[in-house]
Amino acid sequence: MSAKGGKTTESLAGIWHGRYFYPRDLEPVSFVATLIGTATRLTGAVHEPAPSLDGSIVYATILGDRAGSIVTFVKTYDNVKRNAHAIEYDGVLNGDATEIEGAWRITGYWSGTFLMIRSAGKAVSVFRKAVEQV
Repeated sequence: MSAKGGKTTESLAGIWHGRYFYPRDLEPVSFVATLIGTATRLTGAVHEPAPSLDGSIVYATILGDRAGSIVTFVKTYDNVKRNAHAIEYDGVLNGDATEIEGAWRITGYWSGTFLMIRSAGKAVSVFRKAVEQV
């Protein structure tokens, strides 16, 4: 990972696959986030399995900030009564802007960790550019 507050300037726009982990022995939850961002602002959408086992999907929006390698955002679920709390995420972007790792919390309730990895499409794009330059 790059140092806290580092000068990573790579865009965060794209598809990210992630997991968040609970502080207890609960199963981690996988999610997909589509991020759009400027140099300092971040917005996006998330979809993930619903807490129930009925196979449904829940959706959320993301709104946040970025300062170098520090990424912070709030995830708010759409039309979900069970997870009506805003969830705060604080993470650190690695040096090549392919991973964000950090912690999430629902103030006064509980917290855990998360990891987001940019989709393979980003890696393919970088590889293609490198091959084209040879």
